[in-house]
Amino acid sequence: MASVDAEIKLQNRVLHWLIDDLGYTFLGNLEDIDNTPIREDLLRKHLKECGYTSDQISRAVSELTTKAADQVSTLYEANKAVYALLRYGLQGVRDESGNRPTVHYIDWDVVSNNDFYVAEEVSVLRYDHKTRKRPDVVLYINGIAVGMMELKRSCVSVGEGIRQMLTNQKPENIQGFFNTMQLLMAGNEAEGLRYGVIETPEKYYL
Repeated sequence: MASVDAEIKLQNRVLHWLIDDLGYTFLGNLEDIDNTPIREDLLRKHLKECGYTSDQISRAVSELTTKAADQVSTLYEANKAVYALLRYGLQGVRDESGNRPTVHYIDWDVVSNNDFYVAEEVSVLRYDHKTRKRPDVVLYINGIAVGMMELKRSCVSVGEGIRQMLTNQKPENIQGFFNTMQLLMAGNEAEGLRYGVIETPEKYYL
């Protein structure tokens, strides 16, 4: 029980840092719902505030959610396709003037034009559609899950958190939830925080 309490305290400290110091909006404890990597309501809200039309928003959200839900491609291929959309946006159809307006999911130039969210205990349905995995902390930009943290008590190595994330990336677990992930982190109070990306072997986490 004490070990569970130690992990909860660490998780709460990290959440307070993200919320109070960095200005993230807390989405709450999401263990009671089945989560996907795209929060469509938050993404649509952001794109609407950016001034895109309803048609542009619908097409952009559909394109991203389709790529994020890809279970046919390898994790690397699916993640690369999502990254391309996040980095460069989605080009629209050519208009009468010959322009092809681009919908940008993330404003890479002005950080304050984005909405940052964090949630804890994010329940995700496994491939069997019966059991679940539950990452400790998930970070979202404009409703898109782009970061994950696994936090351990000080007597449990950071490696345990890394191995947990590597296991979760397997097809039989919650591989699809990693299609949008850009930064994976594991940490404890004794060793600090280490980070990598999808499929990074444990020895290469920094």
